[in-house]
Amino acid sequence: MLDVKQAPIEEITPTGIRTTDGEYELDVIVFATGYDGMTGSLFKMDIRGRDGVSLKEKWENGAATRTYLGMTTAGFPNMFMITGPESPSVLGNMPITIEQHVEWIADCIQYLRKHEVDVIEAKPEAEAEWSKHCRDLADTTLYTKAESWYTGANIAGKARGFQIYVGGYAPYHQKCAEIAKNGYEGFTLKTAQKSLH
Repeated sequence: MLDVKQAPIEEITPTGIRTTDGEYELDVIVFATGYDGMTGSLFKMDIRGRDGVSLKEKWENGAATRTYLGMTTAGFPNMFMITGPESPSVLGNMPITIEQHVEWIADCIQYLRKHEVDVIEAKPEAEAEWSKHCRDLADTTLYTKAESWYTGANIAGKARGFQIYVGGYAPYHQKCAEIAKNGYEGFTLKTAQKSLH
C-alpha cells in the first residue's frame, strides 16, 4: 500500500502513476478522493447567512445539521439547496431528485414574484420538526449504525450523523407539494413592507 500523503502523486503516466518515491505500473486506477458527503461542499463555499453566521457555524461543523425539506435552512434567507442534507438525495434516482428540487424551487420563485415577496426563509420550528422527522426515520434503519461516507466516517474528525431523508421519494414529493399548495407553509414570507406569514 502506498500513502500518497507521504509520497504525493506527481503524474499519471501511460503505464501507471509516478509519485515522489517512484513510478508504479498499474492496470487500473480508481480515484477515491475522500468524498465529503452531504455537508462538505457546502462548508467549503463558506456560505454566510444573517449576521454573517456561516453555515458551518450554524450546523456546528456538521454535528447539528438542520434543514427544512433539505432545500432551505433558517437564518439563510432566499437560499435554496439542491439535494441538500435531509432530502432524499443519494437514496433516490439523482436526476429525478434534482429535477424535483429544481422544479419546486422554480415554482416557489414564481409564487414569490407573483405575490411580490422579497424574502423567503424557513421557520426555525418547521426546520426543527423536519430534522427530527428525518432523524426518527433514519433511526429505524441500519444506515445510522454503519461506518460509511453516509455517516461521515470516511472523513477524519467529521461529526457522525446520517443526513438523508429515508422516507421515500413519493412521500417526500407529496410533502413538498402540500407545503407549496398551502402557500409555502413553514416559511416566513416578507415583502418590503410587511410579513405575509
